[in-house]
Amino acid sequence: MKTVRRLIYGEVLSSIALVALGFLALFFFFDLVDELQYLGKNIIGEGTYQIKHALLYVTLLIPNHLYELLPISVLIGSIFVMARLAQSSEYTILRTSGLGPWRALKLLLGLGAFFVVLSFVVGDYIAPSSERAAQLLKARYQNRITVGQTGAWLKERQANNNFVVNVKELSPDNEMRGVQIYEFNSKGLIVSTTEAPVAVFSSDDAWLLRNAARAEFESSDSVKGASAGDSASAQHAKVKRTTTSSFRWLTEISPEMVSVALLKPGRMATIDLFNYIRHLQANDQTAQRYEIEFWKKVFYPLSCLVMVMLALPFAYLHFRSGGIAGYVFAGVMIGISFFLLNNVFGYIGNLRNWQPWLAAATPGLIYMAVSMGAFGWLVLRR
Repeated sequence: MKTVRRLIYGEVLSSIALVALGFLALFFFFDLVDELQYLGKNIIGEGTYQIKHALLYVTLLIPNHLYELLPISVLIGSIFVMARLAQSSEYTILRTSGLGPWRALKLLLGLGAFFVVLSFVVGDYIAPSSERAAQLLKARYQNRITVGQTGAWLKERQANNNFVVNVKELSPDNEMRGVQIYEFNSKGLIVSTTEAPVAVFSSDDAWLLRNAARAEFESSDSVKGASAGDSASAQHAKVKRTTTSSFRWLTEISPEMVSVALLKPGRMATIDLFNYIRHLQANDQTAQRYEIEFWKKVFYPLSCLVMVMLALPFAYLHFRSGGIAGYVFAGVMIGISFFLLNNVFGYIGNLRNWQPWLAAATPGLIYMAVSMGAFGWLVLRR
């Protein structure tokens, strides 16, 4: 059995590595072509964005592409090996030597477990770090990290009041730019606004806002007699405006939370997503989008197991000369459809307000049902 395991594992691993390398080379080329438009632009204190910076930037994007493409590579590589073994009658010899369907499935699931661990490590540790390094490199020449037109919006509930915070950009040296803080009381009335062009994180759970402009709204009730026995209440508001070179604002919003809000959810680490979801829920904010991404991060590595299950029935098909290319093409289409369906269900779940774990797990469950059906029909019944 060790000889059979060594044969199949060696063939599958080399085939998956070749497919993954081809995909990564293709995405590397596309990313590099996309970066050519920025060459020679964004000249600031650090210099000009050159071809060496573009090459380093697209290289740092490779781990995230590997994480996204690993299940597809596992499927295509496994299908190619299984189909080739069937075409050359090698798998028939292995079957007569005692490699039954369940033993073959167990063999491939062991290989799939290795890619589950690899996918988790790449997606949760390597890819987030390289993605952040890539964004910081780009920000050194574009001088900012931002999202959308207005930046990141965060909310925090403190003892008596609620705060809504807007951070437009995050600089390469971890400074926040274009900071606006809106304070509301328990009745929903605005209490103060604070604006600062630059803010930095302090080590004692506070932000230090430089050149801050603050407006405080004070209201008081006065009673005026309109006539005998009648009274009318009028609300008078006062606005107190101050400007200070340094304003210290106590908050529990950490640098990691600001970074999370300024990056795409799918490119965050699982623990960062979990902490950010807890922060949103504690402040009565919707976390549906981030919950779906969290569960996708949980279930996505497990799709490697589904892919090797889909590949096993190809070893029991009968091939004519040259027919293997069509089945490999079918494997490519299945992998692409899984990738598209995984993204589509994330958007549908967010729009239709589905349970986050259900929206994330549905594509994997569908393809697992298909693989088990194919295994039962082509392997067990025939």
